[in-house]
Amino acid sequence: MRADRLVSLVLLLRQHGRLSAAALARELEVSTRTVLRDIEALSAAGVPVYAERGRHGGFALLPGFRTELTGLNHDEALALLVAGSRRGAQAFGLGSALASAMLKVVDALPESYRDTAAGAAERLLIDPETDLLSRRLVAEEVPDTIAAEVLRAVFAGHKLRIHYAAMDQTPKWRTVDPIGLVTVRDRGYLLATRSGADRTYRLSRVLAAKELAEPAQRPDRVDLDRAWQERSTQFRAGGDQVTVLVRVHPARREDLVGTALAVLAEEADSDGWLRLEVTFQDPRHAEWALWQLATNAEALAPQWLRDSLRNRAAAIATRYGASS
Repeated sequence: MRADRLVSLVLLLRQHGRLSAAALARELEVSTRTVLRDIEALSAAGVPVYAERGRHGGFALLPGFRTELTGLNHDEALALLVAGSRRGAQAFGLGSALASAMLKVVDALPESYRDTAAGAAERLLIDPETDLLSRRLVAEEVPDTIAAEVLRAVFAGHKLRIHYAAMDQTPKWRTVDPIGLVTVRDRGYLLATRSGADRTYRLSRVLAAKELAEPAQRPDRVDLDRAWQERSTQFRAGGDQVTVLVRVHPARREDLVGTALAVLAEEADSDGWLRLEVTFQDPRHAEWALWQLATNAEALAPQWLRDSLRNRAAAIATRYGASS
């Protein structure tokens, strides 16, 4: 919206002092011609913005001009600035809105510690794009048009029509009652009901979305954290679950437990190793989890899992045992 862009323009000038039309265009993601039109609109509205000529010129506000924003104390502003460094907003298409909000947060601070809070926020990094092993953590992209339509339906409490591509299925149109949005490890999910049944949709698989005028059938209040926990439990309870008896070195216990769905039993063997009965989502999940532990774990049962791991190890030995 143009009104939001005009506010952002004023805040950018307040924060940086002077910016060229090209720099403003980059920050606002518009053309320089749009920036010039916005400058004219601000001047006509009485905002004291003026142009400075020359090589280092640009646009600036008259000294002492201040926008009317609600003030925040130091800790509140710092909390918002740190929260603004998280990438979850990208999953819901709120990246540009978040950037605008962060400008307002900085501007609302008392001048005596504005630089202090901004500097402190720079020393905290939340969810970087790569981990210590340089593995890139790729966030799923959701087109702005789809994210905006989903958001409108969620906030307005209207039914939502989505063209959804479920895994290994032909995309289909569905009409759902949206409940809320959740982001987990930079993946966005829509919690909804369809024909009264709970449904969870990954936003990156929504190919098209349309807010409907019909009110959604949903409760007035919702505990999203509880709803997500319940759906996570339902998801883990589905599929072709398998139960495995395994011996594991104590140093790798947490690695095993961290990948399993549940631990049904546990006891210590005489040699200090641990014997656990655990469940996995399906056979492939069980084989993958035990393979990661190499010689620090041994699957005792079922036999098909021992055979599968032995065959995989034999294939690896054959590959690397062959002369080049």
